[in-house]
Amino acid sequence: MASLRDIRKRIRSVKNTRQITKAMKMVSAAKLRKAQDAILAARPYATMLDQIISDLSARSGDDNLTHPLLVSRPVKRVELVTLTSDRGLAGGFNSNITRRANRFIYENTALESIRVSTVGRKGNDFFRNRNQTIRKDFGGLYQRLNYRAAAEVAEELVASFLNGEVDAVHIVYNEFISAINQKVVVAQLLPLQTLGAGAPPAEGATAMVDFKYEPDRQAVLDRLVPQAVNIKVYRALLESVASEHGARMSAMENATSNASDMISSLTLTYNRTRQAVITKELMEIVSGAEALK
Repeated sequence: MASLRDIRKRIRSVKNTRQITKAMKMVSAAKLRKAQDAILAARPYATMLDQIISDLSARSGDDNLTHPLLVSRPVKRVELVTLTSDRGLAGGFNSNITRRANRFIYENTALESIRVSTVGRKGNDFFRNRNQTIRKDFGGLYQRLNYRAAAEVAEELVASFLNGEVDAVHIVYNEFISAINQKVVVAQLLPLQTLGAGAPPAEGATAMVDFKYEPDRQAVLDRLVPQAVNIKVYRALLESVASEHGARMSAMENATSNASDMISSLTLTYNRTRQAVITKELMEIVSGAEALK
């Protein structure tokens, strides 16, 4: 049986841990509010941009309107971009991403090559420890996260695709649903898939009056498609940041609750042990008094 001193030390240690987890929960809750506002503002723009490109392609008729980033080709070489966090203590946030990325690699072993790029230290450490070749680690991206930084990543991926180094680019990230719920998404980034890709248009969806384009329809498409790729990368990063703060807030709340339960259990054990010690001392005093009679 542990001594009273050991139990007191254990209670103090758990109380200190509870203070830390509670503080981390409050910090994540404050950051989540800002990250949630950012992703909720970005989603409508990204969706509308996809819709514009889809409508533009649907209205093209037989004029061979296209863009190199929209053209599919036989897939032999793939790049997989994983978005994890730089820090842990976020529940299953990082492990869900790395497991899904591993499964993607396993399911596509028939391909000629799959190269991995990472955003976030946790993902980089995971693949490096398993001797997985990492093409590039975009370290420190979360510290300078903005549209320009996301566009730099997108432009590098686009260059690899246009040069023929890879035939497709996929991105794995956590999509933010709520503070306690995130969904792992594997999205094809290149070739770009618009809302109407691969599906026949709905009845009456394209039976509309066409617009006049300045300077022309192809120039508009050439401007919008690279921008759509940049927005997809930026949105994925914002989704990942919001999901990270939500996962960490939920994990720290659970840890705080567990610490409180442990303190209650240890306090009960301490009181019972103390009562047993006092009872034992009283019995010894009574026995000694009886022996002196």
